[in-house]
Amino acid sequence: MPLQFENRVEAGRLLGQALNKYAHHPDTIVLALPRGGVVVGFEVAKRLGVPLDLMLVRKLGTPGHEELAMGAIASGGVSVLNMDVVATHWISDETIEAVAVKERLELERCERIYRHDRPMAEVRGRCVIVVDDGLATGATMRAGVAALRQRMPARIVAAVPVAAPDAIAPLRLQADDVVCLIMPEPFFSISHWYHDFAEVSDVEVSRLLARAWDEALA
Repeated sequence: MPLQFENRVEAGRLLGQALNKYAHHPDTIVLALPRGGVVVGFEVAKRLGVPLDLMLVRKLGTPGHEELAMGAIASGGVSVLNMDVVATHWISDETIEAVAVKERLELERCERIYRHDRPMAEVRGRCVIVVDDGLATGATMRAGVAALRQRMPARIVAAVPVAAPDAIAPLRLQADDVVCLIMPEPFFSISHWYHDFAEVSDVEVSRLLARAWDEALA
């Protein structure tokens, strides 16, 4: 396993190899977290020969330290708070709600531009592999898993190329399986473990989803 991934495409291909036991299962689906997770998830779904769809989750960035997640929200009204971050930075309920309102609007925008009129994939009774490009605090992934539980899948697998060790431990209590290629310590940041970690555009997300959905119908 490389100490640094070339880009999200390579990371997705390697992650797909690690998830090979789920390949070609008719009841398995990959749900990717935009934006970067969609690039990784596209490669995972292609490797496994299973459908790809979205898991829409928005990080609640800590004011002044926006890369640090104080929590996250997901479709369906689910929210998760990272209480260690909230306590350490003395973040008030009012501040959390103000950030959450902004991110709910972005969540609704993403639903419109990525899905258009396409309904959410049915996950009840299925094995769902939730993919992102990495975990720093893990709050975003935990919100996604919590939202999925309400939709009663048979199994939830959280899968990422790289994660901070502290982010993986609580996730193991929520997901049925956790697959992570590298858990470096010290962690630094997700971008540190990619040679190319360029921002993924909405256009690229839409293009990959359209391609995956078109191929599924072919």
